[in-house]
Amino acid sequence: MNRWLLEAGTSEDAVEQVVRFKDKVWNWVTDADMWANVLFSGLRILLIIILTRVIIKVVYQIIDRSMERETRGRMLANSRRFSTVGGLLKNVVTFICNFVMIMLILSEFNFNLAPVLAGAGVLGLAIGFGAQSLVKDVITGFFIIFEDQFAVGDVIQTGTYKGTVEMIGLRTTRLLSSTGEVHIIPNGTIINVTNYSLANALAVVDVPVKIERGLETTLALIGEALQGIEERNENILAYPNILGIQSMNTSEYVIRVAANCQPNARDAAQRQIQSDIKQALEKQTALEEAEAERKAREHEVQAEEAAGAVPRRQVAAAQEGEKGEN
Repeated sequence: MNRWLLEAGTSEDAVEQVVRFKDKVWNWVTDADMWANVLFSGLRILLIIILTRVIIKVVYQIIDRSMERETRGRMLANSRRFSTVGGLLKNVVTFICNFVMIMLILSEFNFNLAPVLAGAGVLGLAIGFGAQSLVKDVITGFFIIFEDQFAVGDVIQTGTYKGTVEMIGLRTTRLLSSTGEVHIIPNGTIINVTNYSLANALAVVDVPVKIERGLETTLALIGEALQGIEERNENILAYPNILGIQSMNTSEYVIRVAANCQPNARDAAQRQIQSDIKQALEKQTALEEAEAERKAREHEVQAEEAAGAVPRRQVAAAQEGEKGEN
């Protein structure tokens, strides 16, 4: 009997619980204020997403126009450089806008944003301390690209490394040396940079000349040898300047020649100047040797003729003496 009463009481409690749950569901479904809040929250979330996308698109267009204007305004602009800067700025804008959007959406769901922001700050601080070198490389790479310090194809020197820039990235820069080695340099280690490709170079050649050679003759010979050199070698921009005697000792004196040439073409210009002067000196030396040999031959002939004239005079004198006796 007691067991039956307990079972009957339990059934009634279950029915009451079902009825109360049904009432709660019905009240929740028919709660106009709650649905109004959900509707307005949904509209606000949708508006936040739409505004975020519009802002990102507008900022993208501003960045593209700015990069295009910078590209047109620079004679030596590198499209890869500005596309890299534009891509980086777009990524930063996208990250910031999406982060703000997510925070606003969470606030619509009544999340407490203080712990989230504090956790994000701690996480960012931990990442910053753990990747200091990476952050330094990226920041330095951004400023290298943004400030137009050097471009792909430029010849630069940083520290002990010198070569042609093959690639500029946000983290590393790749150099190809003149002997074929490829140097990959983290941007954070690039402190001082010497760019050999921004302005015209000056090729300087010192020509040693024997002290016996006349100065005026040597200067005239070098000037004649360098005539038209700017046409023979496109790296040389104008006729070189023959500056005169640079140094002198008891055995030789040095004539200095300087010429304006294309950026990073100093070695080629110096080789052309040296080659032209060397050929002229060789030609002049050959002419002088030929002239000396000709004079020596004439001297020998004259000496032989003079030596042969003495016996002939003696014979003639003897014949005249014999005629006189007869």
